[in-house]
This record gives sequence, C-alpha cells and structure tokens, in this order.
Amino acid sequence: MKKNRRLQLYIILAVLLTVQILAMVSGGLRFSGKKDKESLEPAKEVSQEIGNEPKGLYAQSAVLIDADSGRILFGKDEHKVRPMASTTKIMTCILALENMTEGQKAKVSDKAAGQPKVRLGVRSGEEYYIKDLLHSLMLESHNDSAVVIAETIGGSVESFAAMMNERAKELGCTDTHFVTPNGLDREDDGGAHSTTAADLARIMKYCITQSPKKEEFLSITRAKSYEFASIDGKRHFSCNNHNLFLTMMEGALSGKTGFTAKAGYCYVGALKRDERTFIVALLACGWPNNKGYKWKDTKKLMEYALENYEYRDVWQELPEEEIKVDGGVNPDDDFDFECRVRAGMKPEDQGGEFRVLLRKDEEVTTEKKAESSVDAPVKKGERVGEFTYMLEGEEIKSLDIVTLEAIEKRDKEWCFDKIAEMICL
Repeated sequence: MKKNRRLQLYIILAVLLTVQILAMVSGGLRFSGKKDKESLEPAKEVSQEIGNEPKGLYAQSAVLIDADSGRILFGKDEHKVRPMASTTKIMTCILALENMTEGQKAKVSDKAAGQPKVRLGVRSGEEYYIKDLLHSLMLESHNDSAVVIAETIGGSVESFAAMMNERAKELGCTDTHFVTPNGLDREDDGGAHSTTAADLARIMKYCITQSPKKEEFLSITRAKSYEFASIDGKRHFSCNNHNLFLTMMEGALSGKTGFTAKAGYCYVGALKRDERTFIVALLACGWPNNKGYKWKDTKKLMEYALENYEYRDVWQELPEEEIKVDGGVNPDDDFDFECRVRAGMKPEDQGGEFRVLLRKDEEVTTEKKAESSVDAPVKKGERVGEFTYMLEGEEIKSLDIVTLEAIEKRDKEWCFDKIAEMICL
C-alpha cells in the first residue's frame, strides 16, 4: 500500500515538473541553471528584422523606387489609377524645357487668363518669358502659367496634352493619361486625367536622371524663391517654393505637390544621399485638414530606403571554358579530329564592376547558359551563350559568352589545300 502511494507521489511530482518545463518553453523563458526564481528570465526580443516594410501610410497609393535602375523597392497599390492633381506639372515643366528656345516669349490668351485658382493672375494679351513662367509653375503651382506654357509650346492645350501622352508612352507609363497641363480634373475621349504612383515616380526619374534638361529642371524646382516681371515691365511677381521636403531631409533634390478635391493631397519627390537616389510618389494622401500627411509618408519611406538599401559590388568573373566544335580544324594538330574552342567573356567585360542597390537581406544570383557544341567555322567573338545576373527571379544584367578564337572548317577545300601542301613538302 505504501509502495503504491509512493509511486503515485512520484508520478504527481513528475507531472508537475513536466508542466513547469512546458510552461517555461511556451512562455519564452530561459533557464539559466540556477534554482531561484530570478534565474527564469524572459528570452531577449529579437531585433527588428532587416527589410521590414513601412506600415501605416496615409496615402492610398504609394511607391518608393531606386532612381538609377527604376526598380520598385516598396509599393502600396502603386499600379492603381488615380487623379494626380498638380504633380502633373513635372511633365509640363520638362517638356517645356526640352522644346523651348532660349529667351522664348509667351503671350497670354483669354483661356489662360481665365484659369481657376491657384493662379499667377496673368491678363489676356500680356507677354512673359517662358523661363519665368516655369518658376511660377513649379514653385507656386499656378494653373494659368501652365496653360500659357502649354499653348506656346504645343499650339493648344489639346496638342500639348498629346505631347505629354506621347512622352509618357515613351517612358513606359502604360497607366497614365494627360488631359490638362496643370492637373485640374478633366476628361476627354481618352479618359480621365490620371496616373499611378509607379508611373508618376517613373516620370520624375526621367526628369532628374535622364532628360537632357535635367539640370535646368533641378535648378527650377530647388529654387527657394524667384522674382520676375512681365516683358513690358509693368507688373512684378515674387514666387516662393512650397516644397517643404527640401528642408526636411539632408539630400532632398526635388519635388512637386498637388491637390484637388478629387485627387486629395499628392506628392512626388526625390532624395540623393551618398551614391543612392530615391523617388517617392504618393496619391490620395489625405484631404483637408490633413495637409501634412504627405510629408510624414515621404519621410517614412525615405528613411526606410536609407536604413535598408546599400550598393554592393556583385561582379563575378566568368572563367574560360572549352566548347566542342563539330567539323573544325584543331589549330594545335591538323589531324586531330577532336576540336574545341575557348569561350568566355568579352575582353571589355572582364575585370569589371557591377554595383547593385540591394536591401541588406537581398542577394543577387547568376545563371550561365552556353552551347555544348557549335559547328565550324567559328569566328572570334561569336556569341555562344550568356551569363545573367538575377534578383528576385528577374534579370538585371546579361553578358554575352563569346568565342575567344577562330576555328576553320574541315571541308573539302581545306583537305585539298592540306594535301597539296604535303605533296609540295
């Protein structure tokens, strides 16, 4: 009887000990080896994982891209078509810069003078220099200046909108349609005036990195203030830059705000820090009285980019290899029917460097595809394969694998010449 009770007691103690151990494991506790309660410490929290994406953005559509490659680093409904308000004016500005002549003048039409607020207040019949109106356009976002510019450069608002759409198409903006040069909500036979966050960022990338007038664009959009007068000198104006992002973060490059009742607050901006350049585009980022949401979202996305992305050299030197040549002449031994040719990277591609902007947890992989055999004759520099760099399953760079020497074909003519050579000897 006593043995049974003792056995029961042992079983109870074992169960209690097991329960305690399971509680320690499930509760994330760590046993230090000591018997006192203080030795049971909560396991240290794991630091925030690298690459955790920004959360809690106000914008209904947002995108962060690498301005060099155009790669999307973060997106939130970035391909959703929405109105873009005055962010439109980055396209108006860059097209004007690329198509205007030095010192070109513009005359104000009745249509331009009748544009709604926000406006410079130009009057029909007045003349201005386009360069001055571009500062009015980008610093103060004046709607009447946009129409004066569009009519002067394109001949009409409709023709200028066609120029805008053509350029958008060239840039790969498949979900963008321009109707107005100032971003006011309008529709035509092609649809509503609209874009996506991804397309808007792509347009800004063109403005600051690709356009032949990128320096002029940056100069205008970074100006703190600007003063000018009508050509007759009777009216004088002063413009101030309303892009607060320029003073928010070190390296802020450019940007454009926008707002309509339909679009909400919008913004597109760029930042360069060290060798990295990022672009953020936001659409539908709050409505009154939430004017500051766009600055909070922009800063959050830019800080995420700066903290998580860096350039790394991922270059890999491809070793030479030999590929079988069917029907070829072995340069080392004419009578050896086993012929091979050396293949590898082009001389200009050897010993190179390939720097890629990567998140700290991202890795670039490579793929090599090459022919196992080729038919003679073979020319030096002939393409026989490719060496590809891949990121997240997509190709980011491809190099040709080429033959590094020439190989003759062992045909009847070659055999005849060889026999004749042997007879002569």
